This record gives sequence, structure tokens and C-alpha cells, in this order.
Amino acid sequence: MELQEEIIKIIRDVLVLEDRANNFGASTALVGDIPEFDSMSVVAIITALEEEYGCTFEDEEITEETFATIGSLTKLVESKLQR
Repeated sequence: MELQEEIIKIIRDVLVLEDRANNFGASTALVGDIPEFDSMSVVAIITALEEEYGCTFEDEEITEETFATIGSLTKLVESKLQR
């Protein structure tokens, strides 16, 4: 499975979006566009990503820009996996 698809699945599962996540893609906005996507969701998604990929996110990486779209979040995770 492609990394972006895996991240969409994690977001879908953490936020319990079910079928609403079927059409998500790189340009899908997260912050402000998905009602379930709040500060507590960010923490839950980060935790799920850290557990899934064995990486750690630094506080300065957790920004509105990082969580602007699925594509921007995927880029950050991708950079973590290349280290």
C-alpha cells in the first residue's frame, strides 16, 4: 500500500470517518475542513503515526502547515522514513 493511502487509513480510523474518507487525496484539507479534526485528533494521529512507522515527531514539526493537507502530512512522514 502506498504511504499516502496508509496515512488516509490511519486518519479514517482515528477520526472514525468510515466512508467519508473514500475520496481523500493529497489535496484534501485537514485543518478546518474536517469537523472531527481538532487538537485532540492531532495528538491521536501523531501517536498512531509514531506507532505505525516507528518515528518521532518533534514539537516544532507539529504545525498548521504540516496538517494543512494529507499531502503535507505525507511529506513529513516520508521525510521521517528516509532518515
